[in-house]
Amino acid sequence: MIDLNMKSNLIQKAIEARNNAYAPYSGYLVGAALLCEDGSIYTGCNVENASYGATNCAERTAVFKAVSEGRQQFSAIAIAGGRKTDMEKDMALDYAFPCGICRQVLREFSDPEKMIVLVCKSTEDYKEMTLEQLLPESFGPANLE
Repeated sequence: MIDLNMKSNLIQKAIEARNNAYAPYSGYLVGAALLCEDGSIYTGCNVENASYGATNCAERTAVFKAVSEGRQQFSAIAIAGGRKTDMEKDMALDYAFPCGICRQVLREFSDPEKMIVLVCKSTEDYKEMTLEQLLPESFGPANLE
């Protein structure tokens, strides 16, 4: 489990990461902050592409950054999203739930019963669930040992 201070820190980092999103097609900006089991945090944002299929979600950006730096065990992720026009007016964010592909990628590197997913509008307004709740009966990672 992660404490309240860590939850607030992750949420704040996800909100900040959202500011770097590249979303000229949807206008929907998403940021994520991923907590590794060793305590390190990796952030990511969504990066859209004109071909749409080449778009990468914030959650996967954070995961791929962490994996590229040698981290492969995750314990929590915070996700913040919202329409650019709403954020320009200082309006509340949406609850941005991870897509199915992101859920499966998170499953590859975490215990779904322990992995905490925080979808947030602010550090005070968030929903908390486990990855198991979001992706029941998931495919687990290959056991290559």
